[in-house]
Amino acid sequence: MLNNMKMLRRPPGPLWIAFLLLGGASLLVAQRFYSDIPLPPPSPLEAMDPPGSDQPAEFYFARLAYPDGYGGGIEGDRPWHIDSPAAERHFLQGLARLSNINARSKEVYVRSDSEDIFDYPWIYVVEPGYWELADKDVENIREYLLRGGFMMFDDFHGTLEWTLFLRGMAKIFPERPIVELSKQDEVFQVLYDVEPGEQIPGLLHLYTGQKHEKDGYVPHWRGIYDDDGRLMVVINWNMDLGDAWEHADFPPYPERYTAMAYRMGINYVVYAMTH
Repeated sequence: MLNNMKMLRRPPGPLWIAFLLLGGASLLVAQRFYSDIPLPPPSPLEAMDPPGSDQPAEFYFARLAYPDGYGGGIEGDRPWHIDSPAAERHFLQGLARLSNINARSKEVYVRSDSEDIFDYPWIYVVEPGYWELADKDVENIREYLLRGGFMMFDDFHGTLEWTLFLRGMAKIFPERPIVELSKQDEVFQVLYDVEPGEQIPGLLHLYTGQKHEKDGYVPHWRGIYDDDGRLMVVINWNMDLGDAWEHADFPPYPERYTAMAYRMGINYVVYAMTH
């Protein structure tokens, strides 16, 4: 359970691309790329707020907005923002169908240096191989996790990105070890019985024919525990659950990876909400 944590926020109130922006009723043509690889068209989920997005809920999908080495500020197209909002909105649809958790249908972005971080017991972090944390970010994240928060790290690959991720994590917890999670860990059994082992690839594997990126040949599920044995941090290294969520409705992306990513992500949410 959350220790001294604020209550959940309750607000008051494949390569041709064309999509319709409903608000302006005008047709815009755009092409998206990642590492010079053309991506599928933006989902209609990205063009409008989903139904119920203004309603208070028990669970909010919060994504961490952190500083990186690409310039001042954290706004705009940054590493922390990749796959959003399609990844969140697809996942939230699955969470609503496959669990009893009352989840808001729209994502939330929370800055790593903001006190708003304490409003959310579960926070998603992507591409942490690019983060460059200032002292305020470090202090905030450390306090958040020790109060009972849970962070899921995803979508970073290879030795270099691990080294850069570790540089930031060592500032947050210089004395807490990062350990390999066992198949018997409760986080893999809290709702679905999930057996970690198979690498969940990003969309690039459809074009490259390989599941790994960079030198990230072997997937790892790692974590950090608090003094009471609660898992505070889960680390999906050399895999990309976010892509598996984002492309859940893209037929070329294999369904088995999306199904695994949904079950694993839902387990992480249920664990965070109950521990």
